[in-house]
Order: sequence, then C-alpha cells, then structure tokens
Amino acid sequence: MGMSYLILAGLLMLVSWLVSNRLKNKFEKYSKLQLQNGMSGAEIAEKMLADHGIHDVRVISTPGQLTDHYNPVDKTVNLSESVYNQRNAAAAAVAAHECGHAVQHATAYSWLTMRSKLVPIVSIASSYVQWILIGGILMMQTFPQLLLIGIVIFAATTLFSIVTLPVEYDASNRALAWLENKRMLTHQEHDGAKDALKWAARTYVVAAIGSVATLLYYVMIYMNRR
Repeated sequence: MGMSYLILAGLLMLVSWLVSNRLKNKFEKYSKLQLQNGMSGAEIAEKMLADHGIHDVRVISTPGQLTDHYNPVDKTVNLSESVYNQRNAAAAAVAAHECGHAVQHATAYSWLTMRSKLVPIVSIASSYVQWILIGGILMMQTFPQLLLIGIVIFAATTLFSIVTLPVEYDASNRALAWLENKRMLTHQEHDGAKDALKWAARTYVVAAIGSVATLLYYVMIYMNRR
C-alpha cells in the first residue's frame, strides 16, 4: 500500500507541475495581448465593483506575483503589481475574477460563506496535522486514536479544498459574464481571459484530488492497522 501511495503521489505531483506550468505559459501568452480599451487591471476591477453596486470594497496593489486575492475581512481586492498596473487580457481576467469573489461576498454566496467559516480551522490544522499524522502512524499499535484525530483534522483541510472548487469556478463565471455583457473585451481578448481562468481553476481541481487521495490513504492505514 505504501508503494501504491508513492506512485499515486508521484503522479499527482507530475500532473500538478504540468498544470501549473501550463497556467504560467497561458498567463505569459495573454499578458502580451494588450486590451484595446486601454484599461488597467485596477480600472477593470473598480468598474466591475461599481457595476455591481459595490462601493465599500477597495482595490489595492499587493507585492509579488500570483498574490491576487479578495479579503472578505477588510473588504479589499488585492491585485499583484503586474495585474494592478498592466493593460492586457491576463490582467483583466485576474482582476475580474477577484471581483467575482467580492460579488459573492456581497450576495452572501453560500459556498463562499462556508469556505470563510473553514478558514480559521484550516489555518490551525495546517500547522499541526502532518505532525499528528506522523505521530499517529508511529504510535499506531499503542495509541491508534492519535492517527484517527489526525485523519479528522486532515478531513477538514480536504473539505476546504473541495468547497474551494465551486467558489473559484463561480467567481470566474461571474467575471467572464460581466466582461462579456459589458463588452469590456474584444472577442480575442475574451477568449484569452476565459482560457487563462480555465487553467487557473484546474490547479484547484488537482489540489482537491490530491487532498482526497491523501485522506483515503491515511484512512486505509487506520483501517488496516491490525
């Protein structure tokens, strides 16, 4: 069973690398596709928020790459420097996607609400779960309950990965629908934005599959402990 897991883990790592590499290439490609409307990512974000009647969310620039996110606590759309300033299809896609999360928050989208409630649990669990699982395996014959505790905690992180899927796909769908309905992009630019967001979503799919597979592996160890 250990060898089977190593093979599965290796395959998942390979798929994850391939998807991430593909995503990077897509964003590089569409970063060269300049918008005919001349709007920056920040301007795209501000217009999408305004069009949805959201006036209490700030659009700010955050350092780094791929650091784009929406923070529901302080109501900020955080765009990486390149997305904030650039005027291309990739920047438009990311900016609109993050605003999609702001729209979800404003409309009390149920999956986002659920994910937000899981955040503090997952934050704590992520720091300790691996050590608990390793300890549980080492003490399986004397204290099998420790492994069971680890499995329950890891299940919470797996649930978070699963709940993240509809949240991310819905945000992308909202973004693309707005970009199309408001005719923000040309046909070619819209296709580029759609393709970029498609590959971004696939990274979450791979992560969720990996988390489920790992959870099942630990469950099998626990069930076969005798």
